[in-house]
Amino acid sequence: MDASATQHSQTQIKVLPIMIAFLMSGFIGLFSETALNMALADLMREFEIRETTVQWLTTGYLLVLGILVPVSGLLLQRFTTRQLFIAALSFSVVGTLVAALSPTFTFLMGARVIQAIGTGLLLPLMFNTILLIFPPEKRGAAMGMIGLVIMFAPAVGPTISGLIIEHLTWHWIFWISLPVLVFSLIFGIIYMQNVSETKTIKLDALSIVLSTIGFGGIVFGFSSAGEGDAGWLEPKVLISIGIGVLFLILFSLRQVSMDQPMINLKVFKYPMFTIGLVMIFICMMVILSSMLLLPIYLQGGLVLTGFVAGLLLLPGGVVNGLISPVMGRLFDKYGPKWLVIPGFIIISVVLWFFTTINTASTTAFIIVLHTCLMIGVAMVMMPAQTNGLNQLPKQFYPDGTAVMNTLQQIAGAIGTAVAASIMASGQKDYMATVKNPADPSVISASITAGTQHAFVFILTVAIIGFLGSLFIKRVNVKEVS
Repeated sequence: MDASATQHSQTQIKVLPIMIAFLMSGFIGLFSETALNMALADLMREFEIRETTVQWLTTGYLLVLGILVPVSGLLLQRFTTRQLFIAALSFSVVGTLVAALSPTFTFLMGARVIQAIGTGLLLPLMFNTILLIFPPEKRGAAMGMIGLVIMFAPAVGPTISGLIIEHLTWHWIFWISLPVLVFSLIFGIIYMQNVSETKTIKLDALSIVLSTIGFGGIVFGFSSAGEGDAGWLEPKVLISIGIGVLFLILFSLRQVSMDQPMINLKVFKYPMFTIGLVMIFICMMVILSSMLLLPIYLQGGLVLTGFVAGLLLLPGGVVNGLISPVMGRLFDKYGPKWLVIPGFIIISVVLWFFTTINTASTTAFIIVLHTCLMIGVAMVMMPAQTNGLNQLPKQFYPDGTAVMNTLQQIAGAIGTAVAASIMASGQKDYMATVKNPADPSVISASITAGTQHAFVFILTVAIIGFLGSLFIKRVNVKEVS
């Protein structure tokens, strides 16, 4: 351990200010993942770009997270909690300011990259800190509060941004976020404590290169699938995914051969961690792809304004935020099995109903479906994540949080990219069968048809998650060394 490392006993750590700092900053960071979804139609018109291009504002954000978060396991051990928190919030503030001032799509895309660096540093730091300041028997409730942020922020993003766009321009999505980030940074500078022990770890440049090309190649390939006429058979898509898989294999082989790996892959020896990881991966694909599809369907298929579409998604976000802490306490008491399995059943049933939506679907029907989806997600997300991390010994916390947060972002990027591609393909196939493609009613019907196709894909993913959930078991924290 580095001699300069700061150590605290449990009584010295002021838990409440630390939690407040993370909850505020985490909310805005994750709000940014979906806040622009309601503005996509405006952005496509203003910048004269297609759906497959504009979705990079979401997918590109997740791509940067997927590239950066693997390095976080090393950063968490090398730098103090305060240093990483201040760095994360500084990137977020700068990125948000640049986004608010962006005159072109290129500027906005660059701003999203800067924002993603901040969130990519913040997320693993938040989870690692929770593991250090709360004992295992109380982590469910703590993770439930984090769940309020992790799921509530992306869920209400379209609602808040829809309200903003109704009365202001999309720039104000960032102008309104900026003061909260600045306040969070100042609050953290005053109250954030160093709760981890630092040690000198050598940066392995080759591991960083392999990780970056590996994760980046896979997400880039998936995200490019809808851009060309050949779709998934585009050479760019196949080559990118192939290179990504190859470099991830090389990255993994290097990690297992190093004395001080960038990410210790021994975390996969713990079965409940691995099962929890799969559950989280699937859950993130479901939630972020749904949050991309629903605003497009509501505005394009049902021809609603951004504000009304946002209001329809608000009840689900509010319910999710309210019950996430409850699910955390239920997990502490009963374990994950009786939450995760019913949660996936609810998710799967709701997604089946989403495959049946059409241009005549009522707004009440959409509100009920979305709210039930958010309930199911809350039942799966935090219990599966907490149970998995609880099985890891303390020395593996940084690696476990790095792996879990990396794959969350990769899952979100793949889910949104595949959903957008399937939706575009379904819309194109529908338009090829009509006599008058310029008819507004035909356009609405084509968007709805594409949305139906995309939800079939998401339903398939959720069913796989349900099958995996049958193997989850409660971790006995007393047995964890």
